[in-house]
Amino acid sequence: MIDILAGMTGGFGALLLVVAGLAIVLYLVPVPLWIAAWASGAYVGLLTLIGMRLRRVPPTTVVTARISAVKAGLDVSINDLEAHFLAGGNVERVVNAMISADKANIALPFKRAAAIDLAGRNVLEAVQMSVLPKVIQTPKVAAVAKDGIQLIAVCLVTVRTNIERLVGGAGEETIVARVGEGMVSTIGAAASHKSVLENPDHISKHILAKGLDAGTAFEILSIDIADVTVGENIGAKLQIDQANADKQIAQAKAEERRAMAVAQEQEMRARVVEAEAEVPRAMAEAFRQGNMGIMDYYRMKNLQADTVMREEIASTSDEPRAASR
Repeated sequence: MIDILAGMTGGFGALLLVVAGLAIVLYLVPVPLWIAAWASGAYVGLLTLIGMRLRRVPPTTVVTARISAVKAGLDVSINDLEAHFLAGGNVERVVNAMISADKANIALPFKRAAAIDLAGRNVLEAVQMSVLPKVIQTPKVAAVAKDGIQLIAVCLVTVRTNIERLVGGAGEETIVARVGEGMVSTIGAAASHKSVLENPDHISKHILAKGLDAGTAFEILSIDIADVTVGENIGAKLQIDQANADKQIAQAKAEERRAMAVAQEQEMRARVVEAEAEVPRAMAEAFRQGNMGIMDYYRMKNLQADTVMREEIASTSDEPRAASR
């Protein structure tokens, strides 16, 4: 009985080992995937599939991408696809982009597609934009014509991806910035805002003539003016601000002159008071030297009193006249 149990235990353990070994073999050798590749004409060797497993490359992703490429008539080696995956690229997106480009008669070799994908750009979207151009709407751009009237314009820029310049070329932000700069310079060069409103196509023609797509990943097909709105009268505002500034400067200068005049008047009054203070001293000196007598002094006092009286009479006689007026 013990021998029978030992035999059953040994048989069960051997069965487990066989099942585990079979599972490992099936994991390392994806037979269904190998058969699918062979049936599709995109043969991949069993050793290659095992090597993918050992290199932690999902065979399903790489082999499926190769099957799609071969079915589309593209010759892409399994080594290139595996190397692109190991470099961190998106194998399926690259192959789909190549297939789309081939159907649209656009030259897109695998190396260029892989470089675009590794550069962080969506290569499939780039190919789709080459076939179907994209319309970019610029934000509202305000510019001032020579007559001082502000115009606010919006442009629609139709661009198409340039596959050859996609690696290293500037993006949509550069296109929008250059178009905005061209709008500002064109409106600013106009003699009157009315001429811009009458012929808004002059803006698009002037911008297109500059070749703004140089150094970018796009080709500008057309620039259309979507909307032009009249803004504020910037010239009049600037003139008003300048006039107010000139007024404040003139007022400041006038206040400075008034302050100087007041200071000069006070200085003159101080000198008069100082001179009047010298009169008693001069009179005393004249008395001591005998140049002035007591009668001269009384005549001077009488003259001063008479002058004061005349001034009072004159002031009182002017008041009724002012009231009667």
